[in-house]
Amino acid sequence: MARTLNFIGQSIPFLDAVERASRAAPLNRPVLVIGERGTGKELIAERLHHLSGRWAGPLVTMNCAALPENLIEAELFGHEAGAFTGAAKTRKGRFEEADGGTLFLDELATLSSPAQDRLLRAVEYGEVTRIGASRPVKVDVRIVAATNEHLPRLAEEGKFRLDLLDRLSFEVVTLPPLRLRKGDVSLLAEHFGRRMASELEWAGWPGFSREAMAALENYGWPGNVRELRNVIERAVYRWDSPDEPIAAIQFDPFASPWSLGTASVAPTALAAPAAAPDKEEGEPAIAAALPSPETSDFRAAVHAYERAILEQALKANRFNQRATAAALSLSYDQLRHALKRHKLMDTEPA
Repeated sequence: MARTLNFIGQSIPFLDAVERASRAAPLNRPVLVIGERGTGKELIAERLHHLSGRWAGPLVTMNCAALPENLIEAELFGHEAGAFTGAAKTRKGRFEEADGGTLFLDELATLSSPAQDRLLRAVEYGEVTRIGASRPVKVDVRIVAATNEHLPRLAEEGKFRLDLLDRLSFEVVTLPPLRLRKGDVSLLAEHFGRRMASELEWAGWPGFSREAMAALENYGWPGNVRELRNVIERAVYRWDSPDEPIAAIQFDPFASPWSLGTASVAPTALAAPAAAPDKEEGEPAIAAALPSPETSDFRAAVHAYERAILEQALKANRFNQRATAAALSLSYDQLRHALKRHKLMDTEPA
């Protein structure tokens, strides 16, 4: 399947990171890409490759965290037949596969100490030795590595080789998290929304309601662009009125009113959630009556029911938002978003 993610953004931190990568691309030097999950580290690696003189060569990717420690070295450097149990035939490693091109090492910080030793030699001398072989093989590979760890701190703690870090950090491109990319959430939301609407063969793109877009912009996005894409595509495909702006956003796909209770749910009542660990004995449980089943406005009924749960949860937890979030099995950011949506942010104890 062809990649469909592109660089989309207009914020200064984002544009600065892309510009830094673009300037480093033509140089035959290693680059470290730092960023949280979902910020686009692999896209930066692709940009570094395709804007370099190696663009016609292979771009080989390896996730260092995806393999058990005892297979990492064989995967990176290859092995000779019979080098270890299961090695039935000689196999080239990722370094040899990337000869003349770029090797992208994702989750670099998870490399074992022996693998770091061998990687250092490969970077320093431009040669690798297959496991079980007696002679090294010359390779011409540019390394781009990525991590969300603080490598200097790991080096100080003895968990990452400082000399390897020195050789890999000719340039360091740090990608900003989405929550710090001012104005990019709406831009990305429109892009992903239009694309999903086209995939669903909608006649046009209705956009998002003002409230929905405000919710998107106020959310913390711990999963960054990858999470945003999922949220937007889910919202579009679940929306049943393609001619009206999308007004329903679900950030947590696992969230369900039925998950609040552990017992079976009766048709007209919802079990109260378990008390938070720090709740004092005798505090009232959270409960709310379901709207009348005769209601003719489903969305309004759900909205009212959600607001009632939030109001009672706040009271039960003495308007402590962190305790309320824990009682409802929500993150603090999720609760704050829900309170804003229901205009309960300024709720005070009576």
